[in-house]
Amino acid sequence: MAVLIDPPRWPAHGTLFGHLVSDSSLDELHDFAATAGIPPRAFDHDHYDVPASRHTELVALGAVPVGERELVRRLAASGLRVRPRDKTPTRPAARALAVQAWDRLGLPAALRDDLLTRWSEPHRHYHDVRHLAQCLAALGELGGSDPVVQLAAWFHDTVYDGLPGRDEEASAELAERELSPMLPADDVAAVAALVRMTATHSPTDTRGALLSDADLSILGQIPGRYHVYVRDVRLDYAHVDDAAWRAGRAQVLRGLLATDPLFRTTEGLRRWESRARSNLSAELARLAP
Repeated sequence: MAVLIDPPRWPAHGTLFGHLVSDSSLDELHDFAATAGIPPRAFDHDHYDVPASRHTELVALGAVPVGERELVRRLAASGLRVRPRDKTPTRPAARALAVQAWDRLGLPAALRDDLLTRWSEPHRHYHDVRHLAQCLAALGELGGSDPVVQLAAWFHDTVYDGLPGRDEEASAELAERELSPMLPADDVAAVAALVRMTATHSPTDTRGALLSDADLSILGQIPGRYHVYVRDVRLDYAHVDDAAWRAGRAQVLRGLLATDPLFRTTEGLRRWESRARSNLSAELARLAP
């Protein structure tokens, strides 16, 4: 078991970068990075990007220098390598996916662009346009083509100030204001009700089950992608100190693990339940004193 580093050869931001990986566990990698003072933002699914200026220092701290091919071979052998197709989409790619989904709804592009502006606010890290794209993609996997559910996915985090309950209510009210001139009253009410449901993830019908499962689908992704999600949620709460974060996050994780099942559709249960419970349990164990 070792933390490995390859030569800095990849140009970006006016310097060269190398990769820091573990050949045994992401926990080992995160612990080393934290000790070395590498910022969480440098984590990318299965490695940290590290600038050339830190290469010698990281080797002195215990990272084992290896060639690029050896690093990739050992990362793959560990089972931790994340292929590009399995990574969180970039923000531009996520925006393009969202635009395609919206245009199938046949609603005004002006509203779409206003919502995308909200989803792209600079204070968002996890709850940004990538989360929107994840929800829409998950609905596709679940067969959730119902326009009401699609619109609820678009609106469910359009207001995001990190205030549970209040954010969902404000998002639902926004949906009511924006959609009332465009859709039948029953559809508007259904969209708003679904948005409010995401505050508790306690669906009472098929539409609610679809949206709840899509919103939680990130929990059932491969570990590397789940760790990116955890990093980004922590960045969303950067104003909270570590002790308060650990206590609050542990409470959230215990609540999720106590929900049985987490996923309410047959397909969501099949796709994501087992891996979600494994991811959540591993994160909770890492938070323990």
